[in-house]
Amino acid sequence: MAYDCTFTGSETTAIFATSGPTGDGHTYDVRPQCGDDQGGQAICYGGQPCIADDGQPGIEMDLYRDGEIYGETCLSDAQAGGLGVITPGMVLREFRRLAWPESPLTIEPPGQRTAVNFTTYFFTDNTKPSTQTVQIIGQSVEIEATPTSYVYHFDGQDGVATSSPGGPHPNGDVTHQYLYKGSASPSLDTVYAGRYRVNGGGWIDIPETLTVAGTPSTLEIIEIRPTLVAPSRP
Repeated sequence: MAYDCTFTGSETTAIFATSGPTGDGHTYDVRPQCGDDQGGQAICYGGQPCIADDGQPGIEMDLYRDGEIYGETCLSDAQAGGLGVITPGMVLREFRRLAWPESPLTIEPPGQRTAVNFTTYFFTDNTKPSTQTVQIIGQSVEIEATPTSYVYHFDGQDGVATSSPGGPHPNGDVTHQYLYKGSASPSLDTVYAGRYRVNGGGWIDIPETLTVAGTPSTLEIIEIRPTLVAPSRP
């Protein structure tokens, strides 16, 4: 889609046209600022944040005239959408909006019960990527979320971050010993790293992670007292 431009120094203020040639007879288009723009379809994070002429937050984009780089322009998501350009902000909002799986929390010993000063094991089986496909300004965007780290909340308070999903007894590496009798509400948060591709193109990393909070479990902590038993006599 072509558009007319007016210039202020090295910046451009875009006035979008729905069709037809520009007033100066040239064809203009914008592309993400990155090394390989994949024909203008890549979603890149190289552009610097800016304020577009519609007053909304935007990102710096390279301006091309007749296929050759001509300058820069600041486009908001709304302006870029009018040109069929997918911006990082569009993808990041979808990444945050979509529902990604909670990590099911398994605790050993089983039965939602452990003991004071007893080694309790925590783990999850949520380790594989999840993928969802959305439509952004008429283009197919596949977003993949992969668990890269976990935050275990053993006492319902500040968590312990680790890249390990844990494991069962006896080799699991995520354990905790409760020093009190009563109950606890352990939970597990999942930190997802994302990547995406547009219309089946190459994968591109999303530079921000997303944390999905886990639902607290109920764990009873009992006290076990050793008892001497008299030996049996013949």
